[in-house]
Amino acid sequence: MMQTGDPTLVLVGWLLHATLQMGTPLVLTALGGMFSERSGVVNIGLEGMMLIGAFSAVAVTYFTGNPWIGVLGAVVAGGLLALVHAVVCVKYKGNHIVSGTGIIFLASGLTTLLLQVIWGAKGYSDTVTQLPRIRIEAIRDVPVIGLAFGELSPIIYMMFVMVAVSWYVMYKTPFGLRVRAAGEDPATLDAAGVNVENIRTVAVVISGCLAGLGGAYLSIGFEAAFGKLMTSGRGFIALAALIFGNWTPLGCLAAGLFFGFLNGLQYALPIVPGLEWLQAYNNFIKMVPYLLVIVALAGIRRSVPPKAIGVPYEKEGRG
Repeated sequence: MMQTGDPTLVLVGWLLHATLQMGTPLVLTALGGMFSERSGVVNIGLEGMMLIGAFSAVAVTYFTGNPWIGVLGAVVAGGLLALVHAVVCVKYKGNHIVSGTGIIFLASGLTTLLLQVIWGAKGYSDTVTQLPRIRIEAIRDVPVIGLAFGELSPIIYMMFVMVAVSWYVMYKTPFGLRVRAAGEDPATLDAAGVNVENIRTVAVVISGCLAGLGGAYLSIGFEAAFGKLMTSGRGFIALAALIFGNWTPLGCLAAGLFFGFLNGLQYALPIVPGLEWLQAYNNFIKMVPYLLVIVALAGIRRSVPPKAIGVPYEKEGRG
């Protein structure tokens, strides 16, 4: 989407648009991680859940011809992979880090294998139908606003809805209270007659569903095909956004969009008048967002994780 006018305004509008595009999968995945970790389950497997979601969105769209069914397939696939993580960590008290790492390896190997089986390709799948973009004609010619918001993937709008829904669920519903209690003081929650394992399992599955949705955005919202390992570490950046956002919905939104903005800089900087020479250092420019993420995380002082995170809960009286 191009727009003529003041180059500065065009650049600002384009950068806002890029921020939404780059930040959406991070925000969705960070929200998922929030549910899991607020319940007490560390989830570094978000990268794998995003990846399986991205693959499933394309595979289901390929076989059905309907990208909306592809989105549903991504959400279900992410949830199922998260269920594996929940069973290992919650039911069998496995190490959360080891399980999460295994989830990433499982998703990486499985998607690479199925890419070869379904499309006979080692790099990219066939092109599929992309989710139709939402165009708001009334604002498309408005400087900055039109370029930033005039034509967006529906998943970007869903991202904002999910932030609001997550905030309401986490702070205004009994389920949200139980999720927070499971991560802070599971013994008290258990004493109140609530099954801690069930709450944690549901929270982890929700994390996988949201990460799967984030993956679907990458493959059929932003692009129209699946590429091998196409998440490219975004699950880890989402985990960083979760920590940077202090395990809160609004914090995940702000941090995810902030990191999305940093990622968008690698495309914006070389087109700024006077900075065209940066094209010669394209590989270095691609490193900038990740370096700035490290710098941002190094400055964290007030992020406090849930007290019982990573600690298996053993019900009193159980041997």
